[in-house]
Amino acid sequence: MPFPRMLYPLMVLLLAAGVPLVGSPGAQAGDDFGPLELEEVADGVYALIGPTGPRRADNHALNANFGFVVSGDGVAVIDSGASPAGADLIHEAVRRVTDQPVRWVLNTGSQDHRWLGNSYFKQRGATIHALAATTGTQKRFADRHRERLKGTLDAEEAAAIDPVRAAEPHSGDRARLELGGRVLELRRFGDAHFPGDAVVWLPEAQVLFGGDHIYVDRMLGIHPFSDVQQWQEAFHAAMDLGPERIVPGHGGVAAPAKAQAQTGDYLDWLVEEVGQAVEKWEPLSQVTDRLTKAAPEKFKALRHFDNWHPTNVSRTYTQLEADL
Repeated sequence: MPFPRMLYPLMVLLLAAGVPLVGSPGAQAGDDFGPLELEEVADGVYALIGPTGPRRADNHALNANFGFVVSGDGVAVIDSGASPAGADLIHEAVRRVTDQPVRWVLNTGSQDHRWLGNSYFKQRGATIHALAATTGTQKRFADRHRERLKGTLDAEEAAAIDPVRAAEPHSGDRARLELGGRVLELRRFGDAHFPGDAVVWLPEAQVLFGGDHIYVDRMLGIHPFSDVQQWQEAFHAAMDLGPERIVPGHGGVAAPAKAQAQTGDYLDWLVEEVGQAVEKWEPLSQVTDRLTKAAPEKFKALRHFDNWHPTNVSRTYTQLEADL
């Protein structure tokens, strides 16, 4: 309904003061919430895209992607940030889109920014959902991540972190959840960046929140506790779901072809090339040097290639050698 003409002067004053008007549009694609940029991926499905650089105090360690789904009975948030302060930024984006409450938080992984904001949403009545394999790894890494964040976040923000996990984690590798007519599936296809990593699949929208299975625009990172071969298999299994759009764990919203080119092809190339070198007993230092120089240009163009690629080669070699 249009505003009465007599109220126009008041409307101008309110808008100048930054006060939203009833009936005015909420958050728009491209709006920023701290370090996060909002993007509507499908009807009622939103991505929050974080920076691809390092964790810092000024980005609240939100150097990753998050999301939320608006249903007829509340909102489901996908991953909660690295602290209550980070979770509040995610919540701010939700509030700008809808006045519905956050009913659920789904965790795709155990790295700090995937779940250490859970306590913020739990205090506001949300239920935390995660697979048991994910919560098991969260428990293992909680103290390590909190200690590390003390060196990154402001002291007060770091001190507020309470590592809340799902009270009733879902057993097995799949949980089908329905909220207000929207189906969200937690799916685990194998260990990836961290043990217990999962994805969130929205079958009706054909949108995949890939968690740390999928990186675009930047080089993925293999840790000593990552499983390279499982990650490779898990990536392809996730892609077999047939997503039309992908919200990766890091980087911009992508079509399947881009995810395949920058994560799938890289894992395939890494396992194949390093595997051949291991079978030939080629020395590790020689393999790392050779495969850094010989890497396809599309991988060298990814951010953090110089820092992560030699480490990825080395850790893949060590894992494949142990399997001989």
